[in-house]
Amino acid sequence: MKIAIIHGPNLNFLGIREPEIYGSQTLETINSILEDYGKEKNLDLTFFQSNSEGAVIDFIQKCHRDRVEGIVINPAAYTHYSYAIHDALKSVDIPAVEVHLSNINTREDFRKESVTASACIGQIAGFGSQSYLLGLEALLMTR
Repeated sequence: MKIAIIHGPNLNFLGIREPEIYGSQTLETINSILEDYGKEKNLDLTFFQSNSEGAVIDFIQKCHRDRVEGIVINPAAYTHYSYAIHDALKSVDIPAVEVHLSNINTREDFRKESVTASACIGQIAGFGSQSYLLGLEALLMTR
């Protein structure tokens, strides 16, 4: 199964940025954990990170052209206002799971609203890097 892992803005600063909220693991460490899991489950994983909304949208559209079968996406701050990412996810007809390291529902009021989650088959939040693994598991359950 071919799955894309999409990391949104500022996730390239994991391990540096607010470790009390996002943990001390780097993005490279998380990707390595996911890569190992993918090998165990015979998954073909592709990783992408961008701080640019347009680049995230372009990558989602590329997933359609590349026949990706599932997306795990952490839209990060775009979660709360990117109708463009929502529309891109809806346009590609690929099952997607939205994930978050922190529990967005226990944070600031503006973080409690996700405009992208309704374009996904589900949302997993609050389990640190395990949220990504749970997202992969959720996609495997949809096969």
